[in-house]
Amino acid sequence: MLSRLAAGLVPVFGRLTVTADAGATLAPGSILVANHTSLADPAIVLAAFHRLGVHPAVLATAGLWRVPVLGRTLDREGHIPVHRNSHRAARCLDLAAATLSEGRTVLLYGEGGLPHRTDASEAEPTPFRSGLARLAERTGAPVVPVGQAGARRITSGTTVKQIAGLVTAPLRRPRLHVHVGAPITLTGTTAACTATAHTAVTNAWRKAVGQLDEPSLAIR
Repeated sequence: MLSRLAAGLVPVFGRLTVTADAGATLAPGSILVANHTSLADPAIVLAAFHRLGVHPAVLATAGLWRVPVLGRTLDREGHIPVHRNSHRAARCLDLAAATLSEGRTVLLYGEGGLPHRTDASEAEPTPFRSGLARLAERTGAPVVPVGQAGARRITSGTTVKQIAGLVTAPLRRPRLHVHVGAPITLTGTTAACTATAHTAVTNAWRKAVGQLDEPSLAIR
């Protein structure tokens, strides 16, 4: 339901396009890892995968499960709560591994949070946390790098700026782009795997930015 909802709403707020590398595949049981820049980008990424016929389980902050109706929907659809800075934090990897073993794709954000910036410009992904590498090592699942760009043109910055951006987006309809890279297999130490995944997602993000074709978009 969330994927269908995203697919219906995102075109109202922006012009979404999707590309993929020649060798890109979305095999069952894959880990999809995207860059995280805005509160809007999860919907954009889900809308892109809906077009590709893939409906992943998403690792998302546990606070969303406290939202009435939304929490029950997230549970029903098999999404995975992440309890940051808690003794329950490691539990999300257990749930993600179980979901992958069932043949479902899992979407996570390697950075583990949003950038602390108030401008709407694009910037390469910040360093990844180790959860992705540990999940890939544990399951042997292929990792599909995903780059998204343009989401900060909808929501970014302070609360006031985010509300203003969301309200005016249907009039502005900024360009949004998601690029899916070819899957990679992570091997080596946790640090090495984390660095490899970060490089792959950064490359996918650069390809996404290259598709925006907006002169006013400053790349930091």
